[in-house]
Amino acid sequence: MIVVAGEALVDMVPVGDDELAPLAPKLGGGPYNVAVALGRLDVPTSFLSRVSSDHFGEQLVKRLHASNVRTDLVQRGPENTTLAVVGLAEDGSARYAFYVDGTADRLVEDPGPLPAHARAVSFGTLSLVLEPGASVYEKVLRRESKRLLTALDPNIRAGLIDDPGAYRARFRSWLPDVGLLKVSVEDAQWLAEDGDVIEIARTWISQGPAAVVLTRGGEGLSVITATGQVDVPPAKVDVVDTIGAGDTVQGALLAWLHDHDALSVEKVRALGDEEWTDALTFAGAAAAITCSRAGAEPPFASELTAALGG
Repeated sequence: MIVVAGEALVDMVPVGDDELAPLAPKLGGGPYNVAVALGRLDVPTSFLSRVSSDHFGEQLVKRLHASNVRTDLVQRGPENTTLAVVGLAEDGSARYAFYVDGTADRLVEDPGPLPAHARAVSFGTLSLVLEPGASVYEKVLRRESKRLLTALDPNIRAGLIDDPGAYRARFRSWLPDVGLLKVSVEDAQWLAEDGDVIEIARTWISQGPAAVVLTRGGEGLSVITATGQVDVPPAKVDVVDTIGAGDTVQGALLAWLHDHDALSVEKVRALGDEEWTDALTFAGAAAAITCSRAGAEPPFASELTAALGG
């Protein structure tokens, strides 16, 4: 089983091209999207978070169940659901404004050691920024890294980071406890305060992760390991928007590792170029399907199999 830890929220997505187009609620949040992607790809998955008991929270939990995600580790509370108001650029990329004060996901409590049958745990996005929850998730990360493959997608939302220098230092402190790091080119440059992303990734490899996967937008995906680099081109798609694309990459990568019995730091480190090409192609095809439709809607296994010609 893979545990995904972090926030669930509601994206308010514009409907139409007008600058003040009506907003439609779409269920999301980086870790939530990763959990949905994994569940839809038929991987045993459990979500760890605190979710509101309001209407949006009820719908978030309902969609987890519909996506084959377990909710044993989901805590519930009366606080409001976090809202993210989404604006779309001309290329379909998303820009966010967040409403986070006093919301449920910030108040998560440490569940203690994760279930014995868990093999990996994934972290990222707002949950590692907003206190007091950020310290709780960090504690889980450090504790579980001793026995599980830990995956991290920082998925930077700079507008919510009050002290960039402190966050960058905190990120560096996580690296010895991270087995797999997935990061966009833009986030890598923000975290390193600019520079060549490949050299940045190699520096991070020396500090802990077995692999760094880079999402490169229209240039596809790359992975940097201690022994080299593998690149795959992007899957062709008519982009509706990119909401949830990076989260789908994270979920699909973990799904591929699960399906190929590679959910450990040692096995990730041992993957060869051909295996990484297969894994990145699988993840890129999943993300392309997500980009082809509005909101964060990762594919089900049957859809991805058809897209890959299986």
